[in-house]
Amino acid sequence: MDQSGGLYAKLEERILARDQIGASAVYYDLVRAERPRAEIVGETVRIHAPYTHVPYHQRIDDGFVRFVNNDHCLLSARTSLRLPKLLAPALEYLPLAQTIWYVPTGLDPWNQLLGKMPGHYGGRGQKRDPNKPIAPPERHWPDQQPFLLYRVFLGLFAERERQRELLAHLAFAGLIDVQDRMLYNRSYTTGHKAHRARATIEIGEAVGWEAAHDVLYAGALDMAVGPRWHAAYEMACQVSWMHLAEDDAKVKSSMEPSPKRLVEGRLLANTAPLTPAEAQRLQRAILDEPEPAYIHEITTLLLAGKDPRQILDAIQVAAARVVLSVGSPANFSMPHHGFEYTNTLKWFYDTFAHPHRLKLLYVAGSFINQAAHWTRNTPGNGEADTRPPASARALSPGALLERLDAAQVALKPDESVAWTRAYLDSGYDRAPLVSTLALCAVKEGNDPHNQEIGLGLVEDWASSTAHDRDTLLLACAHHTAGHQKFGDPLEAYRRFTEALS
Repeated sequence: MDQSGGLYAKLEERILARDQIGASAVYYDLVRAERPRAEIVGETVRIHAPYTHVPYHQRIDDGFVRFVNNDHCLLSARTSLRLPKLLAPALEYLPLAQTIWYVPTGLDPWNQLLGKMPGHYGGRGQKRDPNKPIAPPERHWPDQQPFLLYRVFLGLFAERERQRELLAHLAFAGLIDVQDRMLYNRSYTTGHKAHRARATIEIGEAVGWEAAHDVLYAGALDMAVGPRWHAAYEMACQVSWMHLAEDDAKVKSSMEPSPKRLVEGRLLANTAPLTPAEAQRLQRAILDEPEPAYIHEITTLLLAGKDPRQILDAIQVAAARVVLSVGSPANFSMPHHGFEYTNTLKWFYDTFAHPHRLKLLYVAGSFINQAAHWTRNTPGNGEADTRPPASARALSPGALLERLDAAQVALKPDESVAWTRAYLDSGYDRAPLVSTLALCAVKEGNDPHNQEIGLGLVEDWASSTAHDRDTLLLACAHHTAGHQKFGDPLEAYRRFTEALS
């Protein structure tokens, strides 16, 4: 452990020096020393946590609103704990290698945008000049004696018997914080607070809550940093009160006090499956019709006894279809964040029995409806012709996967979808396809938040009840090849495979 402690000191030194190559070299030594992934993740979070908080998530720069992100270090660390199960044993440390490659570029995004230091947000994909002095990152929210809400949170967290309830509320606070418009916006929450809360919870569980103070500091404190948008959730509350409540509990006046009981609680027990026709009708309302069409469809399904979890699976397919409609790399941001929101919401449903989770179906519907509106009205989008070539019918499963991998590496989204479709149409075992898609997603570096999208698409495909769930695999192929890349996206993958054979 003394040796590994020395390696972690070197890792910290190289990360704070913004040295991607040096930090990666230390990481390879940690892998050779057979240090557990959870331990490396915990130490990496400890190192970056003081420097990834921001004072606020918006700035006004010369009269223009700017969004300030902060959490891709944390999100990619969470992904690095889940992706290995989809990879060959020799590559199980690759997802974390992508995180380590990124972290030195992700420190202090606030000052990056002010031009005070290099990094992902100050010049995406650009490496620092080793011959020039580099400014130290700033601790905007130092981990000191906590006060106000953070102190309350830590106090409640110490009550072990209610810890699970507190974590559910942490995730819920993120899930209700989603902007209600996209077109011509540059400042979003995009569900990131929910993703950050999920990362905090999953990394905390992996390293052990007794040793997770740095994880809480990295994830929980920022949940209260503004701005916060709750308009979509407010809509869901009003729909619940007006349309889902029993008749004696429905709102009759805007002056009435809020209901004291969960008016839609009985609908959480719905178990009736969605028919393909019902799912398609909901997807059309989300993708092609203006609000409130999707609101009415979700309400109708719930009142008909339909399973909320299956409704969510149908919404996910709609989200994947929005991803498939993206035509240029710069246009993926809103569609893939929309899918990621549904991915986090699905995890929330499967992890916590939160009383207000039903309302979040409407928030998800709003998010994907807005994303569909955004893609329709943004140049360069629209589904391409991705029919498989006629020659595909004569190819073996391995040959099809080889062609898929080549198209992914060549960043050809239409070909990637066509080869994925050919494999699916042939009826071959899906497991090798899922493994190929997962590996392709993790090969691409520079912003490893993107590998989280690929992970979510293949994970949710595996558990989806939707009759057209294969849409998620097509969207995975399209996203990995098509999303915006920075610098040389394969550099970290090549360095990892060369260093560790």
